[in-house]
Amino acid sequence: MPTANTISTTRTKARAKRRKPARRKPAAARTPTSTRTLNGAAPAGTRWSVSDRPVSAIGDYAERALLIPVGATLIARDRVVSSVTDTLAIYSSPSKAQAQLRRFERRGATARKRLEREVRKTRTRFERELRQRRRRVERTVSTLEHRREKIAKDGADLANRVQERVLNLV
Repeated sequence: MPTANTISTTRTKARAKRRKPARRKPAAARTPTSTRTLNGAAPAGTRWSVSDRPVSAIGDYAERALLIPVGATLIARDRVVSSVTDTLAIYSSPSKAQAQLRRFERRGATARKRLEREVRKTRTRFERELRQRRRRVERTVSTLEHRREKIAKDGADLANRVQERVLNLV
């Protein structure tokens, strides 16, 4: 049961919330930041060492260091429980289990078909490139054979002409 004292403090707090915020003092009238102490805000760019920090800040850091792993553990536990609950719901009856197995089978068949298609495409591409290379090599060999035959023929003709000239000279 509330006492008179708690009721009056509650009313005072409510009145304080309703009040308009005080207007800011002009910059010249404000306290310069260089005169502020540890009880107020630190001057801009100032870093406190652990020994300078208020005890409450150190307690806050200690509390955070304790609460972070606890919170992470609870979230992990919630996820595991949720996962197990979902799995139990999926396999709770034989018909649901069979439906899930059919989904797995369809997905596996789809993956197999996709893989077979990809293998066929790769094989076709490889065979096409191989045929193109083979044609290129055959054309090069044919060109070289044609050059060789022409050089051999030109060499034979030259040898015959040299032989005729030599015979004409003799």
